[in-house]
Parts: sequence; C-alpha cells; structure tokens
Amino acid sequence: MVTSVPRLVIAAPASGSGKTTVATGVMAALTARGLAVSPHKVGPDYIDPGYHALATGRVGRNLDAYLCGPELVGSLFAHGARGCDIAVAEGVMGLYDGAAGEGESASTAHVAKLLRAPVVLVVDASSQSRSVAALVHGFVTWDPEVRVGGVILNKVASDRHEALLREALDSVGVPVLGVLRRAAQAETPSRHLGLVPVAERGAAAVGAVAAMAAQVEAGCDLEGLVALARGAGALPCAAWDAAEVLGSSPQGAAPADPLVRVAVAGGAAFTFSYAEHSELLAAAGAEVVVFDPLRDEKLPDGTRGLVIGGGFPEVYASELSANEPLREAVAELASSGAPVAAECAGLLYLCRELDGLPMCGVLGASARMGERLTLGYRDAVAVTDSALAAAGTRMRGHEFHRTLVEPGAGAAPAWGMRAPERRVEGFVQRGVHASFLHTHWASEPGVARRFVERCRTS
Repeated sequence: MVTSVPRLVIAAPASGSGKTTVATGVMAALTARGLAVSPHKVGPDYIDPGYHALATGRVGRNLDAYLCGPELVGSLFAHGARGCDIAVAEGVMGLYDGAAGEGESASTAHVAKLLRAPVVLVVDASSQSRSVAALVHGFVTWDPEVRVGGVILNKVASDRHEALLREALDSVGVPVLGVLRRAAQAETPSRHLGLVPVAERGAAAVGAVAAMAAQVEAGCDLEGLVALARGAGALPCAAWDAAEVLGSSPQGAAPADPLVRVAVAGGAAFTFSYAEHSELLAAAGAEVVVFDPLRDEKLPDGTRGLVIGGGFPEVYASELSANEPLREAVAELASSGAPVAAECAGLLYLCRELDGLPMCGVLGASARMGERLTLGYRDAVAVTDSALAAAGTRMRGHEFHRTLVEPGAGAAPAWGMRAPERRVEGFVQRGVHASFLHTHWASEPGVARRFVERCRTS
C-alpha cells in the first residue's frame, strides 16, 4: 500500500521558537481555504493536538517513534491522514532533539525521515540578523537525509530587520516561506506543564487559533507551503486499522459478543488521551462512552470498565472532590472488581486524597503537588498481572508530572522500569491498574483486547 497525501513537518532549532503558533496557524489557514487538513504532533505531547483539532476540525494525532516504534509511524500517519488533502505535523523540541541517550530516535528529524516529508524550519530571529544564515546552514547540512525545504522567520522586528535576514539567507539556498512580526504574536498562555489545554480555555482558545491563522495568512506563503508538501512523494505503507491489528470483525459486521460499555473520563480535568485508545477499545468490542468527572454525578448506565487518562486534576481538585456522588460511584465500581485503567491524572483521582482534598479512595495512596518535574521516556515491563497487561508485557511510556504519591497498603506495583531507572512504579489492586506512565496502546494493541475481555467477564 502507498500513501501519497501531501505533507510537511513544521520544526525549529529549539523549543520556544514558535512551532505551535506557526503549525496551528498553517493548519487553520489551509482549512479556511477549504482543504481537509490532517493534524499531527511529533512526540508524546497531548496539549498541542487539542489546538490542532480546533484548527482543522479533525482529531489531532501523535507520531512518536519511541512510544510506538519507528515501524508504526508511517501507518499511524496514513490512518490519520486518510481522505485528507494535506497533512501538517508539528515537531517537538529542536529538530534533532530526541529521546535522551537514543541518538536521533523520536526526534522531529527522525519522524520527518520516516514520513519522507519536507521540513519547514521556524527560526526565532528576534536577536540576530546575519547570523541566521549560519544557523540555518547548520540545520540544513547536519543530516543530508533531512530535507529542509523552507524557513519561516518569527519575531521579526521591522522591515529593515527582515531585509537583513533575507539578504543573509540568500547564500544558504533555502527559500523564506514566511515572516512573522514580533508585535503580532498570538497569545497562548502556559503553566507548569506547557500550554493551557483547549478544553480549559473555551472561547479564548477559539480566538487564539483564529489569531494564529490570521498571522500566518498575512505573513506566510501558503501556496509555497502547499507546493512544498506536494513534493513529498509516495510513502510506502498501509494505513493502521484498529480492527485489523486486533483481528476483530470488520466495521459493520455483527460482533461475536454483545458490546460492553467502557466509560472514558473526559472534560477539562482529563484531556490527555490518544485517539487510538478509544478506537482499539471499540474494535475489541467496547461501547466507548465519554463522561465528565467535573459535571456528571454518576457513571454512564451499564458501565463495566473505566478508563481515566491524564490531565490536570490538581487544577480542578476542589471541583473533583466536591462531586462526591461520582467519587462514590467510581469507588463502588472498583470495589466490584471491574477493570479500571488510570494514567497519571487518573491515578491521582483514584487516590485517597490530593493536596488534602478527598478523592475516590480506590487506592490507599495520598498525592500532593511537588516542586520537582518528573519528565522523560521510560522502558517498562509489567511486574504484576492486571486487567491491562499480563506480567512480563514490555511497553515504552512517558512520564510528565510534578506530583508525589505516598503509597498505601494493599496494592502491588504495576511497572518495573528498565535501565537507567531501575525502580517499580504504579499500583495494581483487584481490577485496577493505575500508574504515572503514559503509554500508547497502538504499540501493544493486545492490552485493549485484554481490558475489554476482563470487562466482559468481571
């Protein structure tokens, strides 16, 4: 199978250069011109895809060569880009920055090569003029397999500044495809773990995306960007399909067993999830129903299993604690032995308390916000049989939190971290699997089948 969707990757020399503003603005501007745009994000980030989805009207999808393995990047891309006119992928960190100690693995450059996609380099030009040529030349020549097809100059001060930058870049041979003025930057507020998610900002997020689109429309050569994307050529890979990887019935066919209802936490407090997780659950025989722990006072009727992903429960701790009927419903479901899969924020919600406020009490652990950021990719193996994974199952994951958990009695560890971490983490207790580790189930789709089977039999 071959995928021929036009595509490009928006990258930068370093974090903070303006990738998200440019990528989201390009997506929104192209969508406004009537193109079906497939949005993607390199790496494990959950927040930027929310802005991408708002810009395009399509689900933002991640491309992570560490979590899923390089062999899945192309097929997951093709799955998301199916039926689209163009695909835009926002990079992570600097162009050549990837998993620590893993060479180019999971870097934007690595993913661009796997996609055979041209790269547009967003350069923060606010404190340089002629030096920009040396910077861009270095990024263009560092890896001959990475095709840097254009530059967008960000935070340019004036017409004179722009002229100096363009003159310097003439010698590099890379076209300038956009110039964004310093004074016109779109507002994207941040806090301790990055941008504030779309679900928390409401109309303000809509306005921010519109501002990004206007900025790109005014300052970038959209026709040049589309032409560059069309030069990507064919990508030999088949589109990923949840039913196919699970060997389940094709869509529309009568399932062998009736569907089981799996409730998935959503709303502003739980915004971190990969779209493929719900797709795998559905392919495994689940009826996926989203509920909001901030507003809903009970679980969806007939719930047989519960998935609680990541997010910012510490921001909403008071509201989550005040929803006592739902906390009691979650505790009751867990005490019945029903499968519960919780990641990071979900783990905190299942604890006895968070920053002194009562949570669900499913686990005897106590959680609190700390000062130290825990961040990085992890290589893990399941050390305890659970509703999610059999002992010995190896998965790669990502940790990203400032929270500390004091364990209580009655639970076994969920994961054993391999070198260089060498520690155990998480909790397995009856049907509950709770951990700080974010995983991408496409790398090990059997976990979705196992979870749904446990829902059916518990």
